Amino acid sequence: MSVYGEFFTKFMAPFFEGLMDIVKSFFTGLIRMFNVINYIDVIREYKADLKGGGLVIVIFSVIFLIAIFAIIVFFITRAIRVYLRYRRNVRREDQLIEEIESLNNDIFKLKLQNSKIKEITDEDGNIEYDEDGNVKNELKEGESRFFKLTEVDKKYASFTPEEIKNDFTLESFCETFRNYMASRLKLYYDIGMVRLFVASLASNKLIILEGISGTGKTSLAYAFGSFIKNETTVASVQPSWRDSTEIFGYFNEFTKKFNETEILTSMYEAQYTDQVYVTLLDEMNISRVEYYFAEMLSVLELPNKKDWVVELVPNTWPNDPKKLETGKIKVPENMWYIGTINNDDSTFMITDKVYDRAMPIAIDDKCEVFEAPDTDNVEISYKYLQGLFDKASDEHAVSPDNLKKIEEMDRYVIDHFRLAFGNRIVKQLKDFVPSYVACGGDEIAGIDYLIAHKILRKFEQLNLAYIKDEIDGFISYLEELFGTGKMPECKAYLLRLKKTI
Repeated sequence: MSVYGEFFTKFMAPFFEGLMDIVKSFFTGLIRMFNVINYIDVIREYKADLKGGGLVIVIFSVIFLIAIFAIIVFFITRAIRVYLRYRRNVRREDQLIEEIESLNNDIFKLKLQNSKIKEITDEDGNIEYDEDGNVKNELKEGESRFFKLTEVDKKYASFTPEEIKNDFTLESFCETFRNYMASRLKLYYDIGMVRLFVASLASNKLIILEGISGTGKTSLAYAFGSFIKNETTVASVQPSWRDSTEIFGYFNEFTKKFNETEILTSMYEAQYTDQVYVTLLDEMNISRVEYYFAEMLSVLELPNKKDWVVELVPNTWPNDPKKLETGKIKVPENMWYIGTINNDDSTFMITDKVYDRAMPIAIDDKCEVFEAPDTDNVEISYKYLQGLFDKASDEHAVSPDNLKKIEEMDRYVIDHFRLAFGNRIVKQLKDFVPSYVACGGDEIAGIDYLIAHKILRKFEQLNLAYIKDEIDGFISYLEELFGTGKMPECKAYLLRLKKTI
């Protein structure tokens, strides 16, 4: 044996010897407690001395001992029964969950079957048959398998949208949007929240509105569509959503038609105009986002927007919609996807994969009612809005000094928490912060918000007990690096995290 092995053996010997002593003592105690011969020997030893009243003591001692044994056996038996009952309940719950899952899948299949039946019936609901008695499942002459998309083609074949002319700034855009919501919709939001929302449009196509119920997450997304004169497409996410067919639809081999969703129709129509489009995924985490939105997450991540395409069908048919190329649809640049989430027992956690590719906005407080001037909604040009975002990136680029501080903070986080944030978040920061400043916000405040909600939230993955002693030091470091009182969002988040430990 080498000297290393000898050291390890001797070093660990006291631990294992002590552990063996504990085990031996436990079993020795059990044997001594339940060794009936020992009790009989004691009775024999004192048998001659214990007469008359002494026999009462003997009988009492035996009954007392039996009672103790009975109590011990009772509690052991009860503990075993409770454990077995618990295991049965757990198995029963697992079975119920599996049955519910199975029923959800059955419901989903029945809905698909129902849609197939509807598509092969006539106006009176009767199934149509051909001359041979088979169900008709062929397209009529000149009919397109994409009915809704073809209708969009027809709509814009004889209609040319007027050119949208805008002259607002991002700051005035935020004020106008806020006043419109208050005066026309009776929805009240803090100006800081509106700035966060508008600036988020510059950094991500996927925005997540999170917070407690009743704070106006869904209302904000809906109000934005109303404000820009292009109603928000609302998709209520269902627990049965499993894949991208919930977003785009699917080709029905039986009817030879494509079942188009409202989201797909809106995406297709967006290619015809310069308007801004919004799709709302309401309660998006009631199913797993990385399942049904996985393809979109990957597509929106591509740096070249020419590659933003999704395959709907593997081939081309003569009457397919005009803007489908080889069965693929282009993901429009002028559409944003806004998801609302609630964190409770009925929902799934949002994974890092989703959070990293989205811009989360926390809506935890309600704004006080205020008087706002009567404000009308306005039609928005996507090109003009994107031009304002690009202009903000040029005029309000994050200062080199603050970029250096962010790099230093990154090294600190790596050294003390073994975490790092990648180039994706840095790019989002460089897009978000300039637009936040152009909206009327402060550069440090924008950096503070993004760091708190995009970087520090990763701390929740760590062993909180392990990082507890590091939190106070990190707060002091942020105060020293960025200035006293300059990072309130980060400080508040870290303190909340510390309270959960």
